[in-house]
This record gives sequence, C-alpha cells and structure tokens, in this order.
Amino acid sequence: MPRRPLLRFAALALFCLSVCGLRAATPSRPNVLFVLSDDQSYPFLSCYGDTNVRTPTIDKLAAEGMKFHRMFTSAPQCVPSRAAYLTGRSAVAARMTRFSSALPADEITFPELLREKAGYFTGICGRTYHLDGSGRNSGNTIGELMQKHGMRTFEKRVDYLRQGSDAEAIEQMREFLDRKPKEKPFCLWLNFSDPHHPWTPPTSDRPDPASLKLPAHWPDLPGMREQLADYCGEVNRVDRSMKAVLDLLAERGFAPNTLVIFAGDNGAAFPHGKGSLYDPGSNVPLVIRWPGVVKPGGDSRTLLSGEDIAPTVLAAAGLAPGPKMSGHNFLPLLKGESYTPRRHIFVERGPHGTAPVTVGMTNGGYDLSRCVRSDHYKFIYNCTPWIPYAPVDSAGGAAWREMTAANAQGKLGPGLRTTYFTAPRPVYELYDLDADPSELKNLSGDPALRKVEVELRTALAEQMMLDFDYLPLPDLLDRDATAAKAGKTGKGGKTKR
Repeated sequence: MPRRPLLRFAALALFCLSVCGLRAATPSRPNVLFVLSDDQSYPFLSCYGDTNVRTPTIDKLAAEGMKFHRMFTSAPQCVPSRAAYLTGRSAVAARMTRFSSALPADEITFPELLREKAGYFTGICGRTYHLDGSGRNSGNTIGELMQKHGMRTFEKRVDYLRQGSDAEAIEQMREFLDRKPKEKPFCLWLNFSDPHHPWTPPTSDRPDPASLKLPAHWPDLPGMREQLADYCGEVNRVDRSMKAVLDLLAERGFAPNTLVIFAGDNGAAFPHGKGSLYDPGSNVPLVIRWPGVVKPGGDSRTLLSGEDIAPTVLAAAGLAPGPKMSGHNFLPLLKGESYTPRRHIFVERGPHGTAPVTVGMTNGGYDLSRCVRSDHYKFIYNCTPWIPYAPVDSAGGAAWREMTAANAQGKLGPGLRTTYFTAPRPVYELYDLDADPSELKNLSGDPALRKVEVELRTALAEQMMLDFDYLPLPDLLDRDATAAKAGKTGKGGKTKR
C-alpha cells in the first residue's frame, strides 16, 4: 500500500479508537448516589474557604468534580426541601408545605422514574427521609388515619427502604449493594443526621470556640461561639461519615461509574438560618462528581434550586424530566456545555415540626412566607408578620438566650436588633446582597430600587400563580401606573393618589 493512503488509514484508525474510547469513558446509565446532610448551611466546607471546619473527604470529592456556591433548597426546612429534591417541583406545587405531610401518591419521584424507565435498583437509607409523614404521626390517631387512607407510600416507591443512625447508614448501604442485581444500575438516597441540632460532637472533632470566625448576622457572644463550635464539630463528623461511604463505593468497584451528589437539606439551626428565608436558611453545599463526564476542579456560582436535582439526574440517565417537573436540567453545566442559568430561585416557608399552633408561639413553629432571589437582590414576603421571630430548634440554647438578653440591655447593634426583635416584622423585605450579604438592611420601599423591587414582586407573584399557592399575592406596586393610565385616557377624572 502506498505511503500516503497508509498514513490516512492509520489516522482514521486512531480517530475511531479515540471516539470509541471517549464513548466507553462516558457512561450511558451511571449509578446515582445522592447524599444529604441535615441542616448544613453554605459555606461550611473547607473547600469553600471556610476555616471553621475540616472536611478533607468532601474537599477531595469537590476537587475530583464540581462545587457550587449558590445552591438553594426550595424551603429552609427538612420536609418541603426533600419533597422538592425528589419531585423536581416546588413544595407548594407538590402540596408539601405542612411539615407532617406524607408525599401525595400522585407526586412521582426521580428514583421511581429511574426504576420504571431505566431499570434501576433503587433505595433509601440512613436518617429518616421525612416524606412518609413525620414525628407524632406514628403510633397514634394521626398515624392510624394515615394508614387508613394509604398515605404512606415509600415502601412501594423504592426497592430498598431503611432508616437508622449515621453509623447504621453505612451498613445499610452495604446491604443495599449486596442486594443489587448484577445487571442493574443503582440509585441510592443516603441521609445523614449530622449536623442536625442537638449538637453532640466528640471533643476531637470540635474546634476551639475562640478560633472561629463569625459572620455579621451573628453577634460575638460566648454562647454563640460555643454552639458554633459544636455545630462545626458535627460538620467535621459528616466528613468522616462521607469517607466511609466513598470508601465502600470504591471497594465495590462502583466509583468510576457513579454520579455522586453531596448536598445539604437546608440551613443550620441558628438565627438567620433554618426556618428563615435569609440565605443561610436555604443556601447549602452542593458537590458533584461523575468521572469521565464532570471535569475535575469545577467551580460554579450559577443560581441553582433544589428542584433542579431531579431533572438533572434523569437527564444523566438519558431520561426526560417527569411531566410535572418544573426544575431546570443543569447537566449541560456539569458537562461544560452551553447553559442558560436561572434568573431567579424561589423559597417557601410554612409550618415547622408537628406541634399544634398555640397563643404566644414564635415563628420557629409556624410561619407563612415566600421569597425570590436573583444574582444580586432578594425580596421576602411575610404573610404572618405578627408572629415574632425565634430560631428553629435552637431557641432554648445559649446563643439565642444571650442574644435576647443583649437586646433587652440595648447592647445589640441596630441591624441585629431590627432583624431579630422587630415586632411586628415587616411584610416586605428587600436586600442588596452585594452590599449587604448578611441581609441586615431592609431596602423595601427605597425609591432608588423601585424597579428592582417591582421586578422581584412580579416574579414571585408569577411563581405563586403557577404553583397555585394558597397565600394572597404580594402587592405589585402597579397602582400608580394604573391610575396614571386611567388619567391619560380620561377615565375617572383626575388621577387619585
């Protein structure tokens, strides 16, 4: 064979081999491991630059994949947040704003679609997953009513269902992998309890309280430092638990073809955190590794919602989103391809826990509020502003007790005093997140930001309409425009103010 055709044949052969190699390295149906920590706010991972914690395992996972700085859960509470993760829908649309609700049978989760349409072996293990009714719903009248109406559905939704401590979660994962049919890919949702309140880390995981750096939305008080040290100790323990999970994945040979997602279910149980619509309540860590697909070292500040996980996982398995899913598929972003980011994310707040409403209660147990966030601004709409603020879960702790005492003594700064101890709270709040990342200066009603506020109010109203939200829509500030238009057309005589 002449030399030139021989060279062409060799080049073609090398090209074919490279293409085949790329296809072999890009799995068509990856295993899916979705891991949720409980009550972990951003930026409590050292890969985000947070010096209060030590998380070498998750840092390594991020280095091997991609980390996201602006992932927001759809609610600052466990139940509605997890419902949105699983269904790819807002908690309002999925009818999951009541904390003790069971996921309605007609709301389909992404593990179900993976099992039905792609042959996956599916499971849930670890801490309670919160979607079959929670708390007082077991062993009493409420539980009996749920059984009567067949409202507990998760035994039918997945192939493997267990609950247990963080240590037991590892053994449950092992059992799940033992049961997995050899020919099937798997999808496992593994839940940790850490760093949920109450915080009880071992001394070896607990940092020195004096060494901690506090954000502007927390006053520098001894009780705050002590409780934050406890919290950071539990974050450090999460990292050790995650190491056991990833070691088991590698031991079984699944690591090369597994899409690993690590995230928080909502923010930390501190003031400004869990249960609130400020960023620390719903801004959570998100780290994703998928060898051969997600380029190592990725770092994104794109706005993401908890609703986006379900359609993205389905797309990774080659499936279309569920017919009712409203989340955005960000697989192109993971692959380094062209991606149109969200303009807004939306977060809702409803009742918390299973305690009944009582006179004199705080909004730690009951609140109705909504928010919309863009890259630079946030608008919060409080529908129960007469209920005073208190942090979820930790109101009895040293941090909040000392804050309350400092406020009574006039020792809190004006931003902290206004944020935590204004009664009634404002119906509307607007924050410039670039100038005020701790959200301490409410700018709602500022004429200089009227255009921004109208845009965000309108975006929130549109979302509430699409979700068939049961709350009244916010005032859209369009009365002046309507009155001016009426005056121009001669209807109604002079424009009224």
